[in-house]
Amino acid sequence: MGCLLATEAIGRDAVELFNYLTGFFAAKEFSQAAGCTPVSLREKLNALFDREMEHQRAGKPARIVAKFNRLADKQIIEKLYGVGRAGVPIELIVRGICMLRPGVPGLSENIKVRSIVGRFLEHSRVFYFANGGDEELYIGSADWMARNLKHRIEVVTPVSDPESKQYLKDVLLGAYLRDNREHANCTQTAVIVRSLTPRKKRLTVRAYFIGRTPGTI
Repeated sequence: MGCLLATEAIGRDAVELFNYLTGFFAAKEFSQAAGCTPVSLREKLNALFDREMEHQRAGKPARIVAKFNRLADKQIIEKLYGVGRAGVPIELIVRGICMLRPGVPGLSENIKVRSIVGRFLEHSRVFYFANGGDEELYIGSADWMARNLKHRIEVVTPVSDPESKQYLKDVLLGAYLRDNREHANCTQTAVIVRSLTPRKKRLTVRAYFIGRTPGTI
C-alpha cells in the first residue's frame, strides 16, 4: 500500500531518514512519520494504544483495526491484551503468524483475529484508530514483530487526505472484515475456524477488488 505525495514535511522526513541511515545525522524525531524503526516506532505505537484506552475510559469512540502480516512481538501482544481489557474493540487481520490468543475471558474477549490467505501475495499494512471520533489511519512497512520494531528500517506514516482515509477504512479494511469465504478466524485455543457461509451470500475480498479494477487479469 502506497501513496504518491507532494507534501514538503514528509519529503523532509524522507531526506532526514536517509541522512540518518548514511550516518550524516544522529537519530531524531520525524515531524510527520508516526514512527521509524529503530528510532521511535515502538514508542509511537504504544502511545497510540494508550490514547485509545483514554478515549474508551472517557466514553468517546475507541477502536483499533490493523491489517498486517505477522504478530509476534511479546511487548506489543501484552499491550494489546491491556487495551482489550480496557474495553477497546480490536480487530486484527493477520495474514501469517499470530501469537496473540483472542477471545480469552478476562484477557482478550474484545480482540478478534482473522486471517485471509489466497490468490494475492500481500504486503500492505494499514492501521486504523478511532481516536475519540477524530479517526486516524496509517500505512507503512512494519509488521508487529521484534525484528520489525527493533532490528530493521521500517516507517509508518499517517494518511491525511480525506478521500484516501475513506478508501482505506471503508473500502480496503471494510472488505477484509466483510470477507466471509476465504477468511479464517483464530480462536483462543489457536484453532483456525473457516467460514461456512452459504454460497449465494459469500463475499471474497480478492474477487471484490479484482471486480473494482478494470482490466485486471
